[in-house]
Amino acid sequence: METTSTTLRWGILMMIKYPEIQEKVQAEIAQTVGLTQPNYSHREQMPYTNAVIHEIQRFGDILPMVVPHEVTKDVDFKGYFIPKGTRVIPLLSSVLRDKTKFKYPDEFNPNNFLDSEGNFVKNEAFMPFGAGRRICVGETLAKMELFIYFTSLIQRFTFCLPPGADDVNLCAPGGFTNAPPAQTICATSRY
Repeated sequence: METTSTTLRWGILMMIKYPEIQEKVQAEIAQTVGLTQPNYSHREQMPYTNAVIHEIQRFGDILPMVVPHEVTKDVDFKGYFIPKGTRVIPLLSSVLRDKTKFKYPDEFNPNNFLDSEGNFVKNEAFMPFGAGRRICVGETLAKMELFIYFTSLIQRFTFCLPPGADDVNLCAPGGFTNAPPAQTICATSRY
């Protein structure tokens, strides 16, 4: 599964579902770069857009489980004994929807990554690429690709449902990965 393209698919569907968020991202991009090509260095100047991208990753929960790990020695963890050799499969979904770590854990809301003044805030519980020594080796490249592709698409197009369509389907079919269901959408050029 290609996670960057899957995240972009979720992002487009989220922008259709929440057109007010799409408009706000388009306004921030226009204010920051105008009609020029966005690049990764613009990320720091676009706190709202950065928050939206993080929220797409959090809410889309592309890889709810990461690669299994094996305990290398006996461990006592929060009152539980885990013997050496036990396979452990971290469930990232539980972290990405943690009510103690996110203001709005069960809804799509960029404010999960913004402070009261609209500045981007990194959340320690945000770990869609895993954590520790086994973190995804492609994390840096994926973040760059995601920012550039997402901002370029939103800068150039407004996404919506085709005439007669009721609503966006945000229910992933489930499985090892969470890819959005196939849907017909409209992309209208903004220029």
